[in-house]
Amino acid sequence: MGMDRGTVVFDLDGTLADTAADLIAAANACFESRALGRLLDPAADAGIAFHGGRAMLRAGYARVPADTLLPPDAEEVDFPRLLSFYDDCLADSTRLYDGVEAALHALAADGFQLAVCTNKPLTLAEKLLSALNVREHFKGMIAADSLPVRKPDPRPYRAAVAQAGGEVARSFLLGDTETDVKTARAAGVRVSLIGFGPEGAGISRLAPDHVLDRFADLPALAREWLA
Repeated sequence: MGMDRGTVVFDLDGTLADTAADLIAAANACFESRALGRLLDPAADAGIAFHGGRAMLRAGYARVPADTLLPPDAEEVDFPRLLSFYDDCLADSTRLYDGVEAALHALAADGFQLAVCTNKPLTLAEKLLSALNVREHFKGMIAADSLPVRKPDPRPYRAAVAQAGGEVARSFLLGDTETDVKTARAAGVRVSLIGFGPEGAGISRLAPDHVLDRFADLPALAREWLA
């Protein structure tokens, strides 16, 4: 292990792992419990899934015919139910993206500290990373309910870096959504977005500092940015 060279902070859903199918399965379980059928498609709606549970519920209910009677608070009522459904299926189809484990090992060997900053609830984030056998790589773990605020507020990001034993000025964020870009800008750090998610190279429309085409390139990027 080399000297501490800085901190790489990762989003979770859509960044480290493709969680879309299991997230959408949980949302569809909510819809089916109301006899609405499966309103979301695991492939076509993957991008929605990576914006979180409320985004999936909102998108699904927007597709319900106008004459369908729904309680006005359906989204809020169903959100905790969605989390419960998700807890039962969170690792059924989810897989790490190609090259994640090798990249994490290489970053650690180069002396980088690693952290996760996610808007997923902590118990679910811990459970998923453990199921994927990568939890031990991350010294920092800040989730949706770790603080009173969530991304894109910069405080969760700063807390993740601090928990990993790093300094914000010597860190950067790897993510996959506009929320991650806004978080990095608010924290005053650079951000790379993955270029192999639902949008592919089109993710460059969010103007990140870098688009990561494959995880094998991450250690070199960390050395370049945090040298």
